[in-house]
Amino acid sequence: MTDLSSADGPMDDHPIADRSLARPNMDAVLLAQPVRMSVTDACDVAGATYGVSAAQARDLGSERDQTFLLQDVAGAALAVMKVSNPAEDPVTLDMEALGARHAAQADRTLRIALPRRAQGSDPDAGPAAYRAATRRDGVTQWVRMYDVEPGQGRTDAASLSDHALVSFGETTARLGRALRGFIHPRAIRTLPWDVQHAAACRPMLPTITDPHARAAVTTVLDRFDSVVAPRFSSLRAQVIHGDITVDNVLMDDAGLVTAIIDFGDMMHSALLTDLAVLLDSLGTGRDPSDLFRVARLLLDGYQRITPLETDELALLAELWATRSAVTVAIGAWRAAQGLEDPAFAERYSATSLVMIDHIVGTGWDRAAELLGAPRDPRRAASARSGLVGRRDAAFGPAIEALSYTEPIEMQSAEGVWMVDADGRRYLDMYNNVPSIGHSHPRVTTAVTRQWRTLNTNLRYLHHSAVELAERLLAHCPPSLDTVLFVNSGSEANDLAWRLATWHTGNAGGLCTEFAYHGITAAMAPFSPETLPDGPNLSPVERWAPTDTYRGLHTDSEEFQAAVERLARRRLAPALTIMDGVLQSDGVHDLAPEYVQELLRLTHEAGGLWVADEVQGGHGRTGDAMWSFERFGIEPDMVTLGKAMGDGQPVGALITRRDIAESFSRDTVFFSTFAGNQVSMAAATAVLDVLDDERVLPRVRAAGEALRSAVRAATADDDRVGDVRGMGLANGIEIVKDRTSAVPDAVTAGRIKDGLRARGVLVGTTGRELNVLKVRPPLAFTEDLVPLFTDALVAALVDLG
Repeated sequence: MTDLSSADGPMDDHPIADRSLARPNMDAVLLAQPVRMSVTDACDVAGATYGVSAAQARDLGSERDQTFLLQDVAGAALAVMKVSNPAEDPVTLDMEALGARHAAQADRTLRIALPRRAQGSDPDAGPAAYRAATRRDGVTQWVRMYDVEPGQGRTDAASLSDHALVSFGETTARLGRALRGFIHPRAIRTLPWDVQHAAACRPMLPTITDPHARAAVTTVLDRFDSVVAPRFSSLRAQVIHGDITVDNVLMDDAGLVTAIIDFGDMMHSALLTDLAVLLDSLGTGRDPSDLFRVARLLLDGYQRITPLETDELALLAELWATRSAVTVAIGAWRAAQGLEDPAFAERYSATSLVMIDHIVGTGWDRAAELLGAPRDPRRAASARSGLVGRRDAAFGPAIEALSYTEPIEMQSAEGVWMVDADGRRYLDMYNNVPSIGHSHPRVTTAVTRQWRTLNTNLRYLHHSAVELAERLLAHCPPSLDTVLFVNSGSEANDLAWRLATWHTGNAGGLCTEFAYHGITAAMAPFSPETLPDGPNLSPVERWAPTDTYRGLHTDSEEFQAAVERLARRRLAPALTIMDGVLQSDGVHDLAPEYVQELLRLTHEAGGLWVADEVQGGHGRTGDAMWSFERFGIEPDMVTLGKAMGDGQPVGALITRRDIAESFSRDTVFFSTFAGNQVSMAAATAVLDVLDDERVLPRVRAAGEALRSAVRAATADDDRVGDVRGMGLANGIEIVKDRTSAVPDAVTAGRIKDGLRARGVLVGTTGRELNVLKVRPPLAFTEDLVPLFTDALVAALVDLG
């Protein structure tokens, strides 16, 4: 910071216009009255300092300096000369030269006006070679010379097209990125134009003569002090240009930036400051109803290069309003102090006031949302009372009901924790879609980067899909050598059905009695979990799998009966499909010999075996990548979904080449979104995390600890009939009592709500919906087990 009380150099021989308003932390150059040079003197100085023989000069105007366009006799432009304010520290000018040259080198596609070397300058003088001194009336001023860049200046901001607005945002971000590696000690300066020093404008408030304008500026400065200032230091900061406006760039006839011409306000500040300046400048002259639309277009361009963080989006409206308030305050103050012609000093005050009024009138929270910030949880909570009714009206009665008696509106999630709109945290013991954990940084980063690069279909060659397919095959038996990508587990199973009927020529199917395999028309009969009991008119028969709690159906008799029922209907099975953890049937750990016999009987009847790994795959059991591996079998097809993308929609079918070939003789498979690069990036990141975090051993240990702890904690509670599972696919069966083992769905539901009241989320499953479904993200660890068991015991105690 420059301390005016001890400033030396040129400042000593020039008076500050009015020291009564000078502040020790304000940059001296804003307090000094510039010495005006005539156009004739400008031509003389240009020749003496840079050897430019100008016949005439045109004063281009400037806030605190003088800028001349030097021309020859015919009026052709020769160069642009800038005569600095006498209070300007030469080291600051050197910083500008270094910064401009740094940005030009960092991004060679940016056109930046660069200073010329002064005539006769020492090549070893460093940045000082780009300035020359002239002394007039006992005052030293520094002169810099620039090439004439293409384009026109001071275009009416309101006339810019939407395309130009987006381009302006992109150029601003590119310049910020080009400067991010630059640093200089003089960048730490106090310019009231920099929104972080908005408080420096408070002494200027009395110079704002209009009461409404003064009150509006005061409101914004108060908001800055209370809300922004405490959080400002957490924002991304670097040396920034600080003044990307229509006055400091050149543009072509289409309004696109052709050159950046002034680095006089370089400073170290929040990266967001550049955007606040841009919004204040390009919002000038716009109808208030159009301001947020214009802002979003600018943000679209900016975020093509530099995506904004959530906190930045949340504060952008305040910073925009603050910059507009600063514009009004400084303009009034400079006019009152005689530092500029009042009309020029306050040329943007009226339009900046329009922006302030519109932002404040919109409301800070709503303004943030209109600029892309997430909905404020406080607003969400106030609106939630009517959200259930709106949901019912919008979705109708066919949509599945909300979980829990008291619905939850979730706001965010990370790892195994979810946070609702009121800020309450929940231990997620239910969601298996975010397989490796909610918002895993490996996945979110991979998806974001890919979205910003390319996302298209498999009609184009791209390595990510091929490499992912190869990695999936490496986890499968050698007989499985072909991968077809889809968008979900439902699509994977639907495709399996198509391939199986094509390959075998059969039209029947087999699944467990309460299975769930998808939502397509073909898969609905394979998903009795969502179908009412009634006459079976589909080509699908179901069998009751082993009930490991009650010791029922331990042999293949139920399965054989289902095959026979198909035969009586003159159907043979095209496939048998089974979820390896029997999630919907109540979670049962089947004996390998049992499953091996079912596979043998399927092949004997002419069908194929489909291992549905949508719920049990990707390490859910902790024993292996796929749940079918526990049975020592080789399926004919494997279907994937859910866990594959950690929340990004993606699925796959893995099969044998001969099955794919029989299908391809008559048709081909293509899906618009299947195999898109974004989904491939997510699925690849999931595999990387499974390897890098050694997830499977962790899952196995956490699952064993969970089951052991629950059994011990509920040993004396007769309502907990069975605790079973594998890895992090677990079921806790709730019964009337252990002697009768009669399912008790009512108590199970009340326990689920009791756990929810204690911040733990589970579901219910099984034909009677009496099994607590405990299947947390694979980020769940042993140390969290007591949180779950304590909540479970408390919920049981509450029931009496």
